[in-house]
Amino acid sequence: MLEAFLNGDASFDGVFWTAVLTTGIFCRPTCSARKPRPENVEFYGSTRGALEAGFRPCLRCRPMEPPGTPPDWLRDLIRALEADPSRRWTDRDLEQRGLSPERVRRWFQRHHGITFHAYSRSRRLGEALGRIRQGEEVSRAAYAQGYDSLSGFQEAFRKLLGAPPTESRDARTVRVTRVLTPLGPMLVGGTDDSLCLLEFIDRRMLETQLKRLRDRLGAVLIPGSNPVTGAAEEELSAYFARELSEFSVPLEAPGTGFQQTVWQALRRIPYGTTASYGDLARNIGRPTAVRAVARANGDNRIAIMIPCHRVIGSDGTLTGYGGGLWRKQRLLDLESGQTRVF
Repeated sequence: MLEAFLNGDASFDGVFWTAVLTTGIFCRPTCSARKPRPENVEFYGSTRGALEAGFRPCLRCRPMEPPGTPPDWLRDLIRALEADPSRRWTDRDLEQRGLSPERVRRWFQRHHGITFHAYSRSRRLGEALGRIRQGEEVSRAAYAQGYDSLSGFQEAFRKLLGAPPTESRDARTVRVTRVLTPLGPMLVGGTDDSLCLLEFIDRRMLETQLKRLRDRLGAVLIPGSNPVTGAAEEELSAYFARELSEFSVPLEAPGTGFQQTVWQALRRIPYGTTASYGDLARNIGRPTAVRAVARANGDNRIAIMIPCHRVIGSDGTLTGYGGGLWRKQRLLDLESGQTRVF
């Protein structure tokens, strides 16, 4: 933990918090404040533990806020972007707001995986697709979103969505947005009817999962939200507050017949309990298919709501989890009610 704190290792954000004896504050592992001497730090597994020990939350890294919360200096820009997704932003626009384009770029790259300008472009193209799907001519949709030429719009559209606008008119649309949770930001994706994606932003092979989802649904993935993603965010908030144990958001998990059988079995594992891979294999009538069950478990693209975190080794130990074993342990602790972890 000391090594992670001194190096500002972001992979430990949410695993532990560091309290500084000489200042009386506690921080995230990633805090940019000057590092204290090793003998002057203590570590806590929850913010509550640090608070009860008499430490105050750091005003710089804000450890009481969910990881990934936009900092104060960025919030006005995000509100402006969402208020007018069709606006074309330049570095000069950012500078006029008193923002460093490089600082904005780094934050978006770290928390969204793309630059601010790429994110803004994606929002504009998503708005254009919505207009086209409602019957508007491609040229009108392009000019309404700030594109000076139809050819430039079509090329940008093809690069982002993999197909020209006319071919995407009838394609299914998955709106993808980012929500904050006590365990870090998650990517939430939903069609107009169902949720089909819920993954931690730093999950291994996330890009591969997104490609598989796009191919299986024959859909285009664009930034934005809809009632389905909104409902998922509300239910996640209630879940982490221990106010909800069963989700009602409709799910769509495209996969092979075997995968879907395993995922359905996962949803039958009761809240607050666990099962082994062998148990799961027996429950679906395939007692020798333990490894195949484990692979299907790892291919789940809807974390928490399809509770693959409830599957453990036959000896009771934690086994692989795409979001990291520390998150798996936190989820199990949350559901067991043994301790308040958030």
